[in-house]
Amino acid sequence: MTDPQVIAHDLRHRREFLRAGSLGIGGLALAWLLQQEQARATPKMLPKSPPKFDLAPKPPHFAPQAKAMISLFQHGGPSHMDLTDPKPELDKRDGTDYPGEIAYSFVNEASKKLMGTRWKFAKHGECGMDFSELLPETAGIADDICLIRSMHTGANGHEVSIRYFHGGIPGVLGRPHLASWLLYGLGSETQDLPAYMVLTDPGGPPVDGINNWSSGFMPPLYQGTVIRPKEPRILNLDPPPHLRGEPQRQNLDLLQSLNRRHAERFPGQADLDARIASYELAARMQTAAREALDISQETKATHELYGLDDDATREYGTRCLIARRLVERGVRFVQLFLAGQPWDNHSNLGTALPAICRRTDKPAAALVKDLKQRGMLDETLVHWGGEIGRLPVTQNQGAPEKHGRDHNGQGFSMWLAGGGIRGGTIHGATDEFGHRAVEQVVTPNDYQATLLHLFGLDWNQLTFPHNGQIQVITAGRPAEIVGNILRQPPNAAEG
Repeated sequence: MTDPQVIAHDLRHRREFLRAGSLGIGGLALAWLLQQEQARATPKMLPKSPPKFDLAPKPPHFAPQAKAMISLFQHGGPSHMDLTDPKPELDKRDGTDYPGEIAYSFVNEASKKLMGTRWKFAKHGECGMDFSELLPETAGIADDICLIRSMHTGANGHEVSIRYFHGGIPGVLGRPHLASWLLYGLGSETQDLPAYMVLTDPGGPPVDGINNWSSGFMPPLYQGTVIRPKEPRILNLDPPPHLRGEPQRQNLDLLQSLNRRHAERFPGQADLDARIASYELAARMQTAAREALDISQETKATHELYGLDDDATREYGTRCLIARRLVERGVRFVQLFLAGQPWDNHSNLGTALPAICRRTDKPAAALVKDLKQRGMLDETLVHWGGEIGRLPVTQNQGAPEKHGRDHNGQGFSMWLAGGGIRGGTIHGATDEFGHRAVEQVVTPNDYQATLLHLFGLDWNQLTFPHNGQIQVITAGRPAEIVGNILRQPPNAAEG
């Protein structure tokens, strides 16, 4: 009988070698390798094996409509009545008092004075969808998107609502991101890249930082791998300079030799093949990641489509283009974030809102256009939206040019495209002032259930054991699939 202490010592020796040898593997791959090593150090010594977590492809519960998703998260709360949800009555009653109660986040700057929009709206596409003049490029894809005008979190805070969207419960930390649930349920479709990647802003992290891509109580192999705006683009992807080339080859040769010796000493361990395969993934990532991030391979026309020839749109356009390249190579979920919360226009709405629209409008629309012309949109879901909206009243009393809008989680807009979404449609409505969602209200839990459905997963059947309880993405909160925004409404058997 093999001595368990010998097995554990042998595995520890190789884990230490991995760390000391600096083989250069990205965050997700490193988490995966160490997780697999630690799991294998004990199962044959315990009477009951722990659950196995990996990224191997897994079958969905039913036929999926989407295979990948790109989320363009707009931190801060875009002002829907100035962008996507025209309110003639609000404009008509500009400067008069709001006829009801309002919950403010910043009471010392609060006002009941209604503030109409200063920008013109027009109908676009065959569907006749209304867009502000601040979003001319998004208006051009009106027939491809579903505009939801009835989002509702019931909370005005940024972090509270962000965690609701990502993790399923308002304000609660430590829960897995929607993407983590997708990876847990479906695994990965690429053998060369992490399945969940995050493209961060050169200006810094978004509000709530790394919680935006955390795997929470799930193993770290389900968390997002961050693509940095500057070199090194992926931390720990490459070994230190002094270990590259011949030293790295020697390290890999030594590791291969250790694995052979281990196989000879302990024959019949099928885990060894999987362990070797994971090391090979790390090596493949060093090439695949660099190639995926190299946008010089794209045509001039593609660069111009995303606005890479314009200083205002170049940075965000580059990340949108990289997102398409990652999905093209099998990455299941890609997230784009903006530094801080640039849509949080408490003041200077007249200048701040056009500036962030100018930066993001063209790249976001280009992503949808590019996916469509490449035949990828039908299986790639694109999301655009923030965690809250804005109030219909004035904030920051003073000169009109300094006026802004306070937080509003009672009603706001977001849009979806591709991946089984019915384009050219508008779902739901807010009241005559844009304050509250009043028709076909959609909560973040409804949003999560609907997205999982598009990937062929029943949100109620996708369960994870944690602290002696069976967890689902909504944590037991009520949720419904928003069926009328889908090209194929759900059958009863599909949740």
